[in-house]
Amino acid sequence: MDHKTALAQISAETTTALTRRENRTGLLHLAGHLGLLLLSGTAIAIQVSLWWLLLPVHGVLIVFLFTLEHEATHQTPFANVTLNDWVGRACGLMILLPFEWFRYFHLAHHRHTNDPAKDPELLSGAKPDTWRSYLTYVSGFSYWTSMSRQLWLNATGKAIAPYLPPRALPRIKNEARLMLTLYAFALLSLLVTPAFIWLWIVPVLLGQPALRLYLLAEHGRCAFVSNMLENTRTTYTNRIVRFIAWNMPFHAEHHAAPQVPFHKLPALNAHLKDKLLVTSGSYTEFTKETIEHLRR
Repeated sequence: MDHKTALAQISAETTTALTRRENRTGLLHLAGHLGLLLLSGTAIAIQVSLWWLLLPVHGVLIVFLFTLEHEATHQTPFANVTLNDWVGRACGLMILLPFEWFRYFHLAHHRHTNDPAKDPELLSGAKPDTWRSYLTYVSGFSYWTSMSRQLWLNATGKAIAPYLPPRALPRIKNEARLMLTLYAFALLSLLVTPAFIWLWIVPVLLGQPALRLYLLAEHGRCAFVSNMLENTRTTYTNRIVRFIAWNMPFHAEHHAAPQVPFHKLPALNAHLKDKLLVTSGSYTEFTKETIEHLRR
């Protein structure tokens, strides 16, 4: 059974309820995520006992804003369109991922999920299948270099891709230039305080590997087919990971019905779980299986 057939079995009333958007739940979740960031950031800033142990924790909280930016491209975290856009832009600034560009990149990924000839995620870099490529991917090195290059191409008006409509290019260029300007001011702040290093640069470098391992499970070792229940993996994990990842571990459900807000994906899972073709019991389980795959 493919995802379209599975979704067709859900009643119209239930589908309407699942796709209804609201502001309150998203704002509460955002407040919780930002609250954790404020706590970890404050502890690092005032250098509480063993504060350096909080650096990777703070970094994970920052880099997992990717999952919120990702959701904002679908306009689903909040009912308010403007709120979705500005939250997405703010998240993109924190992780070097320009929102205006990523919106089109990601929607193309949804249209052509795991299609080697059309999915921009695959075209921008194949999933790691050797120890060297795996370690490079997990380190985050390839992410930071590729996004730095993309940001520069955007800012210089040289961003060209089949998924980028001409009407969007001015917005993409202006956003990139604004981001580069803000990064320049952040670097200048180092003349006054090292806060930028300890509250952003070091944490995101330490936190990025966790996000890379998480993202690898979304489509890694999945079939190159159009069925979202087969080309995408749902990973059953604990509440903490689901919280900081904005319920995106329910990834097959998200790909099957991207119009469903993040907080309703568990409910959608209840309808689809018996039809999912690729699942993992945890990210640890997936990582162990990936390592075994590389050994073979």
